[in-house]
Amino acid sequence: MQSQDVAPRPAPASGSAADPVVDVEQAEAALVEHYPRLVRLAYLVLPPGLGRGRRVLTAHALTQRALPRGRTAAPVIPAQSAGREGDPGYTFVRLQVVRTALEAGLPLRRRAWPKRSQLPPLLPQVWGLRLFPRSGGADELALDQRLSAMSGPARAACVLRGLEKLPDGDVRELLTAAGVTDVDAALDEAAGTEDAYALLDSPEFDPCSLQARPTDLMRRRQHMKAALAAAAAVAVCGALLGLPGDGWGPDGAAAPPYAQNPAARAALDPALLLKVPAAAWESSARTDFSVWPARGDLTGDSDLLRRALAVWARPGENVQVSATPGTPSGGPSGPPQLLYAGTVDNARVVLLYDGLRIVRYAEPRDGTKGAALDFARVDGADRAGAGAVVLGRADGNIRYLTAPWVTKAAERDLLKPGSNALGLPLSGGATSPMPGPVQNGACTSWNVLQLTDASGTRLLTDLGELVPARLTTGRPGSVKDASGAGALRTWAPYACSLGAMRSSGVRGVNAWAYASQPLPDASGTADWVCTRAETWQGGGERVLAQFHTPGSKYGAVAAKAENVPACGAKDPQVLAGVLWKSAAGSWYLLAAGSRGTSSISATGGVRGSARGNLLAVKARQGGRAELKGTLEDGRAVSGLR
Repeated sequence: MQSQDVAPRPAPASGSAADPVVDVEQAEAALVEHYPRLVRLAYLVLPPGLGRGRRVLTAHALTQRALPRGRTAAPVIPAQSAGREGDPGYTFVRLQVVRTALEAGLPLRRRAWPKRSQLPPLLPQVWGLRLFPRSGGADELALDQRLSAMSGPARAACVLRGLEKLPDGDVRELLTAAGVTDVDAALDEAAGTEDAYALLDSPEFDPCSLQARPTDLMRRRQHMKAALAAAAAVAVCGALLGLPGDGWGPDGAAAPPYAQNPAARAALDPALLLKVPAAAWESSARTDFSVWPARGDLTGDSDLLRRALAVWARPGENVQVSATPGTPSGGPSGPPQLLYAGTVDNARVVLLYDGLRIVRYAEPRDGTKGAALDFARVDGADRAGAGAVVLGRADGNIRYLTAPWVTKAAERDLLKPGSNALGLPLSGGATSPMPGPVQNGACTSWNVLQLTDASGTRLLTDLGELVPARLTTGRPGSVKDASGAGALRTWAPYACSLGAMRSSGVRGVNAWAYASQPLPDASGTADWVCTRAETWQGGGERVLAQFHTPGSKYGAVAAKAENVPACGAKDPQVLAGVLWKSAAGSWYLLAAGSRGTSSISATGGVRGSARGNLLAVKARQGGRAELKGTLEDGRAVSGLR
């Protein structure tokens, strides 16, 4: 970034009569309410050369220092009239954040005092830990590289357009107020990034949802060796002199915290990795990851295995680390099981299993720079849940490592239930590459993995994690794999809704067609389907009630909820409604409950009631209603929102 792109410009102490006056309390309220968004804005505008850890702390520091010292004027962009954009406090704080983030990227000059924003932040500080956001996928990494190649003003223009949804005129005014001297050049440089605006909301760029890793342990040990030795000696002597007998005080027979742990040391020895025989699964009572044999062409590469174990125990600053929700990312407590070590496309990949987690280590074939470490929780996996693991993703394609009991693999487009599955050749349990589900733009296909073994055929879908999710159909408590023709037809209109369940640790997703409803004005019959995603961690379940009318290719999400028992095995009841416009131009409130619903009533903007599990009443466009249902046993049920 050129130093002349941003001119220093102090915050105005007072404004014109048309500019609203912002006091400290108003600015503080706006900052607290929108703090995560403001910190994300600062993080994206700051120069990537600072490193992810320092960018996180600097973004928080700049946002916290954005409060005015007294009453001040906040110029309001004319288009800002509602929501946070109409709040002068938010407008002022956002301008301060953008201005200081741009100043932080200016080069230091000789014979000139540096600005406060150009120096490492005094506060906040975290000692002994490095904090950085969760790692995203290939799209987020590509966007980060594009942003790093831009100048500071261009990054700010891109973020204000994509994250704040400001039109170019408003962006121009804000950048000018922030001290940018060549706004036209910044806007031109930021052009062409519109396709990636949605990624700006990714956890990759969220400095409020962080991962923690230790700093350079060897350097800290060298610098503090004498102090630690002295402190340990004083502590031990004091404990021995102050306690009767020869005990260790409150910890009893526990070793001191600086003692070596033999189990932890053994976990780093590649020679002690557990390798299951190839035929062990045939005689074992268990059918999960614990009976997978070690496969791949690099299972004997001790150097690769040693690196994988070392990175697992203490990932370096440049390692991209990701973990599904509820998955601990600490090192192994003992020697783990080796599932795979081999070459996958342009990477060397190692898959390990410790009874709780699948861990994937990947490094480029020509070095270790850019290594990645991924964690996925898989405790309690059964035969269906341990069917496949992602080996690698490249150019929108996915390779899987399948269970040893899998006899045949194929790919299938879930949006085309009548089409045949395309066979996937297996080599040492690894599939050839298959296209993954479409994640961006129009949903024109949703490719899933079809596996066949002695127990039957099942479908698995990639949701951006190591372990694909199992797809099932049927009433909760008696679900079955979505492999038959009827199950495929059930899933077809709702396949694209699976994108809403990405990266949440999903174990399986069930689609349950719980009601069919005749439509008013002789418009045919609509289907109501509830899709419920269960997770490996046992929480964070996601439920979608979807509505599908004749002639529509896709179902529409009528209601959604998280962490509720509805549509699940513990409470297989669901009630949802939707405003629908008939071909004749009339609006109706349609609602449907699952089997066992004796009556439904609507209150609020639309009123009506009906016996049974279906309701259809005339409504007005934009009307809002509260749904209540009564079950045959007298229990009340509320509509999903």
